[in-house]
Amino acid sequence: MFRESHVLFNDRRDAGRILAQTLRELPPPPDSIVLALPRGGVPVAYEVAAALHLPLDILAVRKLGAPDQEELAMGAIAGGGTLVLNAGVIQALRIPEETVRDLGRMEQLQLAEDERIFRGGGPPLEFAGRAVLLVDDGLATGATMRAAGCAVRSRAREVIVAVPVAAPSTCRALLAEVDRVIAFAKPDPFEAVGRFYRNFDPTPDAEVIEILAQARRNRHAQPAA
Repeated sequence: MFRESHVLFNDRRDAGRILAQTLRELPPPPDSIVLALPRGGVPVAYEVAAALHLPLDILAVRKLGAPDQEELAMGAIAGGGTLVLNAGVIQALRIPEETVRDLGRMEQLQLAEDERIFRGGGPPLEFAGRAVLLVDDGLATGATMRAAGCAVRSRAREVIVAVPVAAPSTCRALLAEVDRVIAFAKPDPFEAVGRFYRNFDPTPDAEVIEILAQARRNRHAQPAA
């Protein structure tokens, strides 16, 4: 149930501006690149990238929902074929290995299509050797963020997770996968990301496409260093 007393942010853009203030106090390296997890992480990340004058791109990640319980993550898949599984869920529900493999293959195809559409057919930004800020609208279980961290850590110099709100236990667990986890708020009990937003409507594909296009225009308008 929605309770006004839990609200921290008006919407994702507001959350991004607030997160940017937190990041100014814990600044990432100046050569960092911001990678947003679509779809909800994109408006948050846009505000962060704009405030810190950093380039913005996406890192597509898709949750692998358990059969007949799609909201329950049995894992996640990220760009480049990185697959992270929740062994506890798979074992508890006795999900066959073949089912996991088939779903992962299907989601990988959709993920590649998402990246093509969201970037307007353009190439991804190169982040090898740079610090990477992985940004989403919040962290509950952290399944998709774990996949994102695994996807970039072999090439990035430093991996920093930055979110407006996160479950404290998830932040602690993620430190095994990434270098830093920065959150504006870590409420306990947590329950769900959406309870901390006044407006948590799904981010449409059209909005993601326009935000990324605006980020590209901003980048091209900046004078060369």
